[in-house]
Amino acid sequence: MYKKLENIIEGLKPDMKQRLMEMIKIKAIGPENGGDGEVKRAAFLKNMAQEFNFDNIEMYPSPDNRVPGGKRPNLVATKEGTSSRNLVIIAHMDTVPEGDISSWNTQPFNPIFKDGKIYGRGAEDNGQAIISSLYVGRAFDEADLVPKYNLKVMLVSDEETGSEYGVKHLLKEGLINEKDLVIVPDYSPNKGRGIEVVEKSVLWAKIVVKGVQSHAAINGQDKNANRVMAKFQTRADKELHRRYIEENDLFSPATSTFEPTLRKKNVQNVNTIPGKEIQYFDCRILPSIDLKDVKDLLTQMAEDASRNIKSEIKVDFVKGSQAPTGTSTESDIVKLLKRSIKEVRGIHPKPVGIGGGTVAAALRDRGIPTVVWCTNDNVPHQPNEYAVLDYIVSDCKVFTHMLCG
Repeated sequence: MYKKLENIIEGLKPDMKQRLMEMIKIKAIGPENGGDGEVKRAAFLKNMAQEFNFDNIEMYPSPDNRVPGGKRPNLVATKEGTSSRNLVIIAHMDTVPEGDISSWNTQPFNPIFKDGKIYGRGAEDNGQAIISSLYVGRAFDEADLVPKYNLKVMLVSDEETGSEYGVKHLLKEGLINEKDLVIVPDYSPNKGRGIEVVEKSVLWAKIVVKGVQSHAAINGQDKNANRVMAKFQTRADKELHRRYIEENDLFSPATSTFEPTLRKKNVQNVNTIPGKEIQYFDCRILPSIDLKDVKDLLTQMAEDASRNIKSEIKVDFVKGSQAPTGTSTESDIVKLLKRSIKEVRGIHPKPVGIGGGTVAAALRDRGIPTVVWCTNDNVPHQPNEYAVLDYIVSDCKVFTHMLCG
């Protein structure tokens, strides 16, 4: 059974390349990042699923008045199997913006194929997963075979900005439960040699410094918000890394991370001292550490610093999610995936943890055993992002093997 499917998948390789390149041209950026959402891309993918003869295709829109039409799409395509159990593959349709366009060698939304790679924004994250999972259904259709499990391909919105309108909406609809075998093809280290079973907690801290805007030539200016922010950022960075030194070898890096990231624009001209600075920290924290402890530390540091200087420092937490319990390495989904990877690719994957951020966290929080796995080069969000065509084909074969029982 599998050999026939494998040959069909290999023959579909050129078509996979073409479909991914067509999809990349359809922007699917969420409203938080200045986009119109995923509706156009969802329509394109729904047509694909219909063409591939999935037995049932349903849309589960989530209301969101920030996008045209007022809804964020979520597509569920089902290929019926011989048992009552579901193999659920969840990929996300949304992408991040292109970032600094000058760092790209190609046009982010006008993909090219070169040296076996498809270049374009969202090619790897998460375009290759969309293609590899939908083509499982096409392979079974062309082979005129029925899978052991029901295949449910769930293509969701809003993964890049919290999943409230995506997988969390599907969970509220009761479409996934603890009996399902769930895989999220969104990450794996070392080209698929690791199966992610646990994530770090995520905390986004927004630091606001209020000083006094004035002319830069005024001597003795001690309310320069830029200087105050620089000092506080350095102090906070040092203290966070000093206090939270615990390690967990499942993760790489093995420690918690605390990265200063987005810095908001301040003044427009060189000779003006800024009166306000806004800096964000992206913190990825080992699940054994209580997020409340980290929040309390940053809040106390801001209060102490404000008392000692003439500027106000305030910390807000715009995102915080404590990591749920990881997926057991003895769960059915881990065993099934490991066996298929070994049979198809001849490698023995190991359980790993990651810094957090996939839809698996929302599922594990509901007690649903979930794994994150695919084959990639880990270039999401980077300039010149790409997907390797051979990886897409290989992942499709692994998912297909899982459905053969």
